[in-house]
This record gives sequence, C-alpha cells and structure tokens, in this order.
Amino acid sequence: MNDREQTDIVSKLNGLIVKAVPKAQAIDKYGGTLFTLKPDEKEGQFCGIFQYKNHVQLAFSQGALLNDPDLQLEGSGKHRRHINIQDEQEINEAALKKLIKEAAKISP
Repeated sequence: MNDREQTDIVSKLNGLIVKAVPKAQAIDKYGGTLFTLKPDEKEGQFCGIFQYKNHVQLAFSQGALLNDPDLQLEGSGKHRRHINIQDEQEINEAALKKLIKEAAKISP
C-alpha cells in the first residue's frame, strides 16, 4: 500500500464520519485522528482513524457494543473493535455510516 492509497482511504473515511455525525470534532491523538462529540472530556471519543504500513484502521471505542450484522468488526478485547482497510474499494459506505452513527450515540 502506497502513501497515496492511504491518503485516499483516510480522506474517504474522514468524509464519511463527518457526513454521518456532522457535529463530530476531530482530535489528533495517539498517532491518528479521534472523533468526539465531547471535546472537553478525556474519554468522549467514539471512533478513530489510524494509518499503519499495510492498512488504515477505523477503530471504535465501544465497538463491542455495536450491532454488526455484516460482521465487519475485528477484535476480541473488552471494548474496542476495528476494521482494517487495505483498498478504498473495501469501504462499504452504507454499513460504515450505520456503525459510525451508532458509535456516536453510545459513546460515554
């Protein structure tokens, strides 16, 4: 995966999050971009985008609580779940938009 492909994926995910949750604010943190509806609170993030060498990750802070009928989410931790994206064509906008909206509603 080259830098251009990663940039395109990140841009598409950013746009999707802003469309799904227009009031979300982006915060650069932990080497990625976190999205929150409560920027003044330490733990108000509902999702984040992180770039790795071979993929871009869309992570959900309370992902274990999300309804995931398409079984897109990975992870087995107590709270967090994520989706690793290696190609822009893998982005299912409708399914991701539902997950993003739900994540924003259940964020602490």
